[in-house]
Amino acid sequence: MQRRAYAPVAALAAAVMSAALAGCGGGGGAGGKGIDAKAGQAGSAVPAGPPGKYHSLPEPCGYVSPETVRRMLPGAGEGDEQEAEKLLRGTAAITYDTDRRVGCRWKLETPNGTRHLTVDFERVVSYQPGVSDEARAQQLYERQATAARIPSAAPSAKSSPSPKASASPSPGASRSAGSSDPGPGPQLADASVAPSSANPSMSADPRLAPRVLDDLGDDAFVNDVLATTSSGVHRDVTVVFRSSNVLVTIAYDQWTTDKQHVPASQDLQGKAQDLARELDAGHFGN
Repeated sequence: MQRRAYAPVAALAAAVMSAALAGCGGGGGAGGKGIDAKAGQAGSAVPAGPPGKYHSLPEPCGYVSPETVRRMLPGAGEGDEQEAEKLLRGTAAITYDTDRRVGCRWKLETPNGTRHLTVDFERVVSYQPGVSDEARAQQLYERQATAARIPSAAPSAKSSPSPKASASPSPGASRSAGSSDPGPGPQLADASVAPSSANPSMSADPRLAPRVLDDLGDDAFVNDVLATTSSGVHRDVTVVFRSSNVLVTIAYDQWTTDKQHVPASQDLQGKAQDLARELDAGHFGN
């Protein structure tokens, strides 16, 4: 009686299956799961672009000093001690990857209005073959500037000094004499912008109009928008700057229920730019 060749067949089948599994697993590995893994590094004709200067981001709420928050939110730190401490501490933004994006928000409410301050850091990593992290960050910056309709820099504009909060009167200097209540903010210093203006987001002073900033980071712009609602008027100032492969956005706004006292461009822009310079000088990444 002949024996059936079950064993050799089973062994052959096991060998075939083992080879197939090995072939399927050859492209895996932990290296492809890292957040900074870039396309084009393995088996690509075009190598990945060089990495950016910064490889991490700061803790955003602690990176802005309490003194700076007090300066930007007049009245913060006063009143109830616990409430003041909470306000100055800020509220961290909810993100899913703090190596790539972080942010913090502060809010001051008064009977006459509110002020908000938000700081956002984004560390850009390029996944495009041949495109560096810094080049990708510049692309994203330019996209934001285009969306905000920021005019291109001109030689005459670059020679004009940017408004500085330290070079202008204190936040309360534009109020009437004898007033001790800082309220939500100062009266419009130049009185050139009013809610009924044909183009309320533009100031008569070209140094205060939305523009490119040539003294901040590698690229920077400031935007300034004034709007009126049924409940009051608000001015929104945004400063965006790029330092290598990190984009920083500062959003600073003031709302007031008194439509006769419009938030001043010079005050908000000056303080927002001062904060931007502080952040840029601190070398926020490593």
